Amino acid sequence: MQAPETSLPVIALVPGDCTGIGPEQTARILANGTLAEVARLVVVGDARVLAMGMSQAGVQFDVQCIDSPSQADWHSQAVQMVDLGNTDPALFPLGKASAESGRLTGTTLARTIDFAKAGEIDAITFAPLNKRAMFDGGWRFPDEHKMFANLLGHQGYFSEMNVLDGQWMSRVTGHQSLREAIACINPDTITDAIKLADRMMRKAGIERPRIAVAALNPHAGENGLFGREEIDMIRPTVEAAASTGIDCSGPFPADTIYIRAFAGEFDSVVAMYHDQGQIATKLRGFNRGVTVTAGLETIFTTPSHGTAFDIAGKGVARTGALESAVRLAAQLAIRSREPL
Repeated sequence: MQAPETSLPVIALVPGDCTGIGPEQTARILANGTLAEVARLVVVGDARVLAMGMSQAGVQFDVQCIDSPSQADWHSQAVQMVDLGNTDPALFPLGKASAESGRLTGTTLARTIDFAKAGEIDAITFAPLNKRAMFDGGWRFPDEHKMFANLLGHQGYFSEMNVLDGQWMSRVTGHQSLREAIACINPDTITDAIKLADRMMRKAGIERPRIAVAALNPHAGENGLFGREEIDMIRPTVEAAASTGIDCSGPFPADTIYIRAFAGEFDSVVAMYHDQGQIATKLRGFNRGVTVTAGLETIFTTPSHGTAFDIAGKGVARTGALESAVRLAAQLAIRSREPL
């Protein structure tokens, strides 16, 4: 296994919930070694979970346990790991959500965030987790992104974004019921989403991002026949954002705008609610998409797919999205060193 260059960003790699495919994916990409060209990876979790992942993936490599990322020996051929010793995977059946496993997943992520706050790592990439298990385990947040914001003491707007084939898909509302989401769509939240999409893509190296804003109603309201939100609220808000220099336009009918974006006409689509964008993106490349927690001080990336309980432990989980997540985290970390 090739030792990484010491100038590369340090990324904490968290194996995710041990009941899912995360440990296997983590072990597989570490054994592969190709990511050493983009980042210095330090695993944060339990050595027993990583050992289980090696067994599931049918791979083997040396692991050097350390107390914190700052102690990593980047000249060693061994995988550097902060062994928290907090999760015995033998206690949790594979492929089944567990509140206790969810609690420990949250604890591991929280400890990793401590390393980020201390400046010991440049970014965090985590393998799939189970939101319900974490919630039932005591992490009372609808998703991990809100948990991260809370642990970081973040004030202000942030959002999940999905990256696939160079497209940065964002949305105005997130993990909430559709009824609640519609109630939260207003000029302020639309503006925040557009500005955050523009800022994140610039951080990733897109000099002038082209942003399309999706409509809320079918056919963009059909000139008011199916609703006036596009006329009275969304279009004026998009035009106001464009007047500040952001290259944004819309609203466009949601059932066709993703076709145009994936054809290369836009770099991003800002959806109004979760499934409006997620269905299109996941159909495009379920096993390749990356989720970014946009707007926080710490860089977080993860595969856009879930824990895949149906194939957990079977040794067939693909690693494309997790590899892409590491590469994107490294790209954002390097760009964060440069002034915008």
